[in-house]
This record gives sequence, structure tokens and C-alpha cells, in this order.
Amino acid sequence: MENTKDLAFDTFCKLLLHTFISQTEHTSRAERKRRDSFGMFDGYDSCSEDTSSSSSSEESEEEVAPLPSSLPIIKNNGQVYTYPDGKSGMATCEMCGMVGVRDAFYSKTKRFCSVSCSRSYSSNSKKASILARLQGKPPTKKAKVLQKQPLVAKLAAYAQYQATLQNQAKTKAAVPVEGFSWGNYINSNSFTAAPVTCFKHAPMGTCWGDISEGVRVEVPNTDCSLPTKVFWIAGIVKLAGYNALLRYEGFENDSSLDFWCNVCGSDIHPVGWCATSGKPLVPPRTIQHKYTNWKAFLVKRLTGAKTLPPDFSQKVSESMQYPFKTSMRVEVVDKTHLCRTRVAVVESVIGGRLRLVYEESEDKTDDFWCHMYSPLIHHIGWSRSIGHRFKRSDITKKQDGHFDAPSHLFMKVKEVDAAGEWFKEGMKLEAIDPLNLSAICVATIRKVLADGYLMIGIDGSEAADGSDWFCYHATSPSIFPVGFCEINMIELTPPRGYAKLPFKWFDYLRETDSIAAPVKLFNKEVPNHGFHVGMKLEAVDLMEPRLVCVATVTRIIHRLLRIHFDGWEDEYDQWVDCESPDLYPVGWCQLTGYQLQPPAPQSSRDSQSSSSKQKKKAKSQQYKGHKKMTSLQLKEELLDGEEYSFLQGASDQESNGSASYYIKQEP
Repeated sequence: MENTKDLAFDTFCKLLLHTFISQTEHTSRAERKRRDSFGMFDGYDSCSEDTSSSSSSEESEEEVAPLPSSLPIIKNNGQVYTYPDGKSGMATCEMCGMVGVRDAFYSKTKRFCSVSCSRSYSSNSKKASILARLQGKPPTKKAKVLQKQPLVAKLAAYAQYQATLQNQAKTKAAVPVEGFSWGNYINSNSFTAAPVTCFKHAPMGTCWGDISEGVRVEVPNTDCSLPTKVFWIAGIVKLAGYNALLRYEGFENDSSLDFWCNVCGSDIHPVGWCATSGKPLVPPRTIQHKYTNWKAFLVKRLTGAKTLPPDFSQKVSESMQYPFKTSMRVEVVDKTHLCRTRVAVVESVIGGRLRLVYEESEDKTDDFWCHMYSPLIHHIGWSRSIGHRFKRSDITKKQDGHFDAPSHLFMKVKEVDAAGEWFKEGMKLEAIDPLNLSAICVATIRKVLADGYLMIGIDGSEAADGSDWFCYHATSPSIFPVGFCEINMIELTPPRGYAKLPFKWFDYLRETDSIAAPVKLFNKEVPNHGFHVGMKLEAVDLMEPRLVCVATVTRIIHRLLRIHFDGWEDEYDQWVDCESPDLYPVGWCQLTGYQLQPPAPQSSRDSQSSSSKQKKKAKSQQYKGHKKMTSLQLKEELLDGEEYSFLQGASDQESNGSASYYIKQEP
């Protein structure tokens, strides 16, 4: 199903013209004119079919002298309601008890706020309504419905007039609250953001469709002084992830009232929602004078345009339902010893991100954050099934209310065939260092587990007990064959203490009496991810996984993305797969209620730079916290042509198709 729809003229009119037109034949003409077919206030409907010169004597009482042009006007079926001096006094409707400007009331005696109240005064509800008003109770539901919209329309000009007086009295402008705004950040720097379709794991990631610039929506009208919430139609001028820059219909090239809004927010609706929901459409007061026939204007502008699908809000809600629940037990990597897992309990779920508290933590402060699709979490019993190291809990039995998460909730890995040629212990490869995600290092397969899992160690920095080995699946996009970095012009981090520089794989394999893992065993799939260099997004700092930060894609090597955290030095960059569940569209934090970390201010950057220059950080075994490693710049030179040859490839490739970029060994 497409996520936008064409508003053909017939469909558009059928949708928007039925709300109050399909009243019974016995409904009075005055009541049928209360709200027009677009859900607009009748105060803006100057082209009603019933605006003929012939009218009843009762309707003629609605006529009021025209206003000076300097004040906003609201038209009601061709009649103009205005308040020349704002000193006409107030009146109370004797039927419903509503208070309003006396000159705007119906009848010569100004006893009632509307024709309906005047007619209903002598009905059976008269006595009860008067009694309710005298007792200080709110008007009855029936009375509210009958008088609500005409009264609001009549009060609108007076409210606007009062607001004008108040604005003139103000001597100081309101001071905006300091804080990060994606809209201001993108506008001021002309940034682009990665589209929602790049993030399949995020809400609406698989059903975003062709929502794009030009799509029309119905949104609250903030350029209005009516005492009730009203709406108007706006078009998308620019998209940035979930956020859209909107412009009210009728402003043409005027961007003075453009505003940013989250498309998945509760105040964004498809065109036609107001009509079907009984909500008023009111043009912004800045442009209300531009047209006398707003209905004709909307029909002309919206016919053939696109809007959100009618079930858009339902899809948003469904895509934000997460199967993981609090108190579920899982196995997760031990952040102090990467080579093993521990039992943890889901403490909270925000936008699919899990706050896991290790089971032995009595005060619940020993926690770990990850996405529910992270390769770091598994069902209870996973470690035992594949031969992975596991730290047994000191707790002998489950705590009350805790239960094991079903195995089908976890991300499935691709099945592999390990029966033939397969990875073996001691084989060399290149891998992203889990303790320094900005570096791709020389690595070794230390242990082959079941179901395609491998224990990887970083050469030159391994602990004697192997406590910093890390588990990668054979299909993981974080491991690469020998020569990957050189052919793609990525800086390869050699083993710590290795003196023979520049580093050459051929020499290193010969010196260590090792062999390279066969190229054909690695994952060479490159999805059509849609990312481009310079795109903005929200990304998890995987060295401090509770933080989601403003970030930028700075390099693309096929499916591998270099993520830079805005405001921080390049040494804190991280290599991340394009399908990582730790990347999110702009606006994800706002949508899910997660706290976004803005770019670091200049003062923080200066202090961080000074600190890093004074002290080099040692490699930590805790999977948490930034780490700076001094890397050596390698020269661009090929390996020995007699032993190796390169397959044609590309560096910083932005095409999303599959490509050959690995090195192969000649027989």
C-alpha cells in the first residue's frame, strides 16, 4: 500500500464536502451554514450556496456594520462580524450561558448568542438550561454543539483585536529557551539528513513510502487568536528524517511563518481529517485578506496533490510497539570482560532501545544499553548452545516477576555452511576494534564456535587470559579479509609494538607463520542503503551506549559508514554498518522521548583536545568510554604482485550496488 494518495477532484470533494452538508431536509438553513464543507469555520466561507440576496428576517439580524480595514475580519456566509472600538460591552446568552461581545449577539435585544439558542429558548430544555446556568454549571452538551462554532467565529475578531492591543503594550520580545533544535541546525548550515527509509529498524522505516516535498497535511494553525484549537493546510517544503519544514497553504514564496514539525507527531494529519473529525479549518490571519473564496482556493491548490494515507497515524503507532517488555531476562555481553556474557534484566524500553541491568546488580546501577536488534544480546541458553563463555549468576533462582525473553524476539543471523572450507583458529583478518571503534585493526581468529560464531582477538593488545576477545559472527560486517583497508584507502592499525613499518600484510603473515582467512568466507553483500557523505542523523555513541548524539556520515566504503559526532574530534569517530540498529533518522529522539545529545560546545571541545594531548589513554577492557589510540599513517603502496593481486574496487563508494573490493590470493 502506498503511503501517499492522489487527491483527485471528485475524491477530494467527496471527502471534504460531506461533513455538514448531509444534514436532514428539516435542518434549518442557518444551522447548515455553521461550518462549511471543508471543516472550515463558516466565518471564512464567503462563497456559500445560500448567500443569495433573499434571506429571512431572522437572518437579517446577523448583519453588522463593516470594520475598518486595519483590523482582522472574519466573514460568516457573506456577513462581516467586527468590533469597531472593542468597547461594545459583553453579554450573556440566556439560553446556553456563553459570554461574548454584545454587538455580535443575535436579535435586536442581544439576548442570545445564536439563532439556535433563540429558537431553543422556548423548547423543553429551556428550564433545565437556565437552572444549570444559575447553578454555575457548564452549558449542556446540546447547547455547546448548537452554538459553539458561530460564537467562536464572532469572538475571533474581538480576540484578535485584544491580542493586538496586548502586543502593542509589550516592550520586550520573548526570550527563546536555549536548547538544540534540529530545524535551526539544518537551516543555518544547509545540511541534508538521511531519509527515514535508510533505517529499516526505526519506526516507519519500512512503510515511509514516498513522503516527500510537496505533500500536504493538516496542522494546527498557530497564526490565529481564536480561543479554540483550529487547523490549516500546510505543504512540506523540506524533509530531514522525521522532521519536515512546513509552510501554510496560501503563503506562496513567503517563508516568514515556516516551521519544523515531526511528521509522525500527533498534530499532523492527512488532508480531509478535519472534515471527517469535525475540526475547523481557519486560514492564518496573516493571509486571511488575500482571498475572499478560500474554499475555491483550496480546491484549486489541493486537487491532484498528495497527502498522507488515512491510516498514517495508525501505522506510526503500530511501528512503535516493541515486543521486549520489562522484567524479561536475556544474555548480554559482559562490558567488563568482552569474552563472556551475563544474564541481564530489561529495566526499560525506549524506542526499541533496552536498558539492561545485570542480574547481580542490587542497586540497579550496573547497566548496559543496546537496541533490541543488537548482535550483543541473546536468549537465555545461547552461550551454552554455541560454546561461548558465560558468567554464571550468583542468584540461584529467578526473582519474582522475571521471565526469559522468547528466543524468536532476537535478531536472526544468516545461516552458514561450516562443513567445507571454513575459518580456522590462527587465521588472520582485519576487524573493527570493539574497544576503539574508530580503528580497523590486524586481528586473529582465536576460537571457532558453533553456528558460525568466531572469537576474535586484536593483535598486539590481547590480554593474557583472552578476556578481551570479542565474538563476531562469520557474516558480521565488522570483520574483513586481509588487504581490505589498503585497497579501500582506510588506515589499518598495526599490532601494538610492531616495529617494521610501514605495515605489509605479506611480511607479517610470513613473520608470524600465519595464513589469511579466505576471502570467499566473508560477507560481501552491499545493500542499497541510500546513505551519502554529509548526511545528518542521530547515532549511538557505542563507547557510551546510553548516549544518542547528533552525527554525520563522513565516509562510505560500500556498506561501511564512518560516523562523526558533531562537535567532537575525529578520533572519536566510529565505523558502523549501514544496517546498524544504533543509527536513527533525525527526529527519532523527539519521536520516542529519548534524550538527544547536541553537538559539543567549543569550550568542551577545547578542554577535551587539551586533555587528550596531555595524556594518552590506555586500552580499557570495559566496553564503555572513549579511548584515544595513536595510529600510524601508512603509505599507499601495493602488496607484492607476485603473491597477491587486487580485485577492482573503489574507496568512499557511494553507489549502493554490490562491488568487488577484496584482495585475493593467487594460486
